[in-house]
Amino acid sequence: MDTLAHPAPLKVFLVEESPLVRRSIVAMLGGIRGVDIVGAAAESLAAIEGIAVCGADVAFVDLRLAVGSGLDVLAAISQRALPVVTIVFTNHSGTQFRSASLAAGASYFFDKTTEYDAARATVERLARSRLAAANIH
Repeated sequence: MDTLAHPAPLKVFLVEESPLVRRSIVAMLGGIRGVDIVGAAAESLAAIEGIAVCGADVAFVDLRLAVGSGLDVLAAISQRALPVVTIVFTNHSGTQFRSASLAAGASYFFDKTTEYDAARATVERLARSRLAAANIH
């Protein structure tokens, strides 16, 4: 396979308890060139295992989960030293949540209600960067 002509897509794993919100995020990110949604989980342990097994490049993480929390997911990713960009996408956007997320290893933090476009733009930028890097090599 010619990797220059067909670079590997940016693999995104969704960590979100709400099926409705997951569908919305899939619609938001799925249309971005070079992005592949590789899995989803509503609980922290399933998310941690799914991210590792899928070899996700990006974890799109809500803080509130059915079991466990997004902070548990962030801590496990950091502890395991998984090479994953972590994007917190949550309604729990107060200063204390932002600080705790960044301290736990989040690469980015976005409020679902006010920073939807910024979150999408960040994933789009990561995908473009991957495509550009593949064309250089």
